[in-house]
Order: sequence, then C-alpha cells, then structure tokens
Amino acid sequence: MSRGRAWTPDDIPDLTGRRALVTGVTSGLGAVVVATLAGHGAEVVLAARDEAKLAATVARIGRDEPGADLRPVLVDLADQSSVRRGAAEVATYGPLHLLVNNAGVMATPYHRTSDGFELQMATNVLGHFTLTGLLWQRLVESGDARVVSVSSQGHRGARTAPLGDPRVQEGAYRRWPTYARTKLANLLFTFELDRRARAAGLPVQALAAHPGLTATGLMTSGQRAHPGGRILDAGFALLGQPASMGALPLLMAATSDLPGSTYVGPGGPGEVRGMPEVVGTSRLARDPEAARRFWEVAQQATGVHYP
Repeated sequence: MSRGRAWTPDDIPDLTGRRALVTGVTSGLGAVVVATLAGHGAEVVLAARDEAKLAATVARIGRDEPGADLRPVLVDLADQSSVRRGAAEVATYGPLHLLVNNAGVMATPYHRTSDGFELQMATNVLGHFTLTGLLWQRLVESGDARVVSVSSQGHRGARTAPLGDPRVQEGAYRRWPTYARTKLANLLFTFELDRRARAAGLPVQALAAHPGLTATGLMTSGQRAHPGGRILDAGFALLGQPASMGALPLLMAATSDLPGSTYVGPGGPGEVRGMPEVVGTSRLARDPEAARRFWEVAQQATGVHYP
C-alpha cells in the first residue's frame, strides 16, 4: 500500500497456507470477514453458538466462494465450558495465524451466566480472553500470528475500567454503561496482550478495530436481545453503513502491515463511516496500569494464565 493511499480489500495479500479463526460469524461483520479471508485463500474456522445458523453460514459462503476451506466449530462465548470445548477442538487443527475476536452482544437486559458473569462481560470480553489463552500456544507455533479484537466508539463512554470482581454486581445494572465498559475492556485486553507478547519475545501481535455505525442486526440477534432492538437496528440501518463497509477496519487490522497495539476504524467524520484508517482511543483505554489490573482480574475470573 503506497503512502497516502487509502487501504482497500485489494491490499489483502494471498492468505494461502494461513489458518484463521473468527467468532460471531452467522451475520453482520463476522460473515463478511470470513468470506473475505476465505476468498483470499485462508483456511477459516467459523465459531458460533447456533448450530443451524452456523451450518447455513458455511453453506452460503461455500456457494459464494467455491473452494473455500471452512471449518465450523460450536462455541458459546458466554459459557466458559463451551469455550474450552471449542478451543480444544480448534487446537487439533494445528498452528493458528489469525484470531478475530468479533462475537458480541449489546445492551442486553441483566442476566448472569452459568459461570456467574454478567452476560455482556461474559460474551464480549471474558469468553474471548479464555479462547485466546487456550489457543495461545497454537498462535505462537504459527511463527507470525495476530489477534484482532473488536471494540466500539462506545468505549469512550466508559468512565471507569471494569476492575472489580466480575461475579459481583456493583450498584444498579445499566445496560449501556456496561456495554461501554466491555468495549473499553476489549482495548485494555488488546494493548496488554500486545505488551506481554513483546516482553516475552513471542511472535504474536494484538490489534483492535471498530466498525463505526454499521447495520449488523446486533440488537436483535444476540442472546436476550434488547427489547427495543428492532427499532434500534432500524435506526442503525438508516444512519449507518452496510456490514461490507463496517468489516473493512477488521480486515485491515487482520491483514495489513501494521504494528501491534494499532487501532483501526472508519476514517470519516466522527469515525461513523468511511474507508478504514488508524484511529485513536480514549485516554483510559491507553492506561497501562488499568490494562495490567484488568488482565489480573480476567486471569483470576477465568483461571486462564498466559502468555
């Protein structure tokens, strides 16, 4: 990519021989990312919690991308035991070059999972923390791996980092502030993971991306969907960009020649839409002490320690 020229999918290199795992693939951003990576030659492992939707997604992408090398695996990111089963299956496939932590829920009603975690934190953050940790050796074995986590402009609304015990509800539950903290946690996770990998001299980079305002159906597709989700999704569809555009920052973060700890988002006004470029974060997201403390909280909550 020449200096000053916008990144486009034409800049994605040949990915033949590389293995990728993408979570949350049955609609929206994840489905676009899978189809694009497969279309450029990657073997793609598709992780989702709904078996029927997962099979339909594999069939659809297989029709659109003849010869695509696709491997479905059932993983419910809100269930730590499901994450462990899925990770054990994926580990048998061999080295992993790319992990895209995309799955998520947004502003869900209050619910505690079987592990005792609030649903948004369980799905958006702790499930991916565990998945990444359990596949860490496979990432290292690839010799050149990348972990991309999906955040949101919503992270800027988080006034504090989620540093308390995730099994304890502190104060009244508010769905949108909780969502904001999970998106902040995605960035804290990314920057601390990248720092730790560099300190250990390991060949893994961590980057993050956000899709701007994108019509993905997230409000009505997740577990315990937002009661007003249809109205909100309609608003996103009217004001936002299509998933094919929203996925571009994820694809740039996953495939472009960028350093670790880079954050990619749409380049238009307010990062709402537009072609992808490197963007900034809130000050709190780049706080190394908050990142270190969050990592310790996540390790204690999940029992997974890495790198």
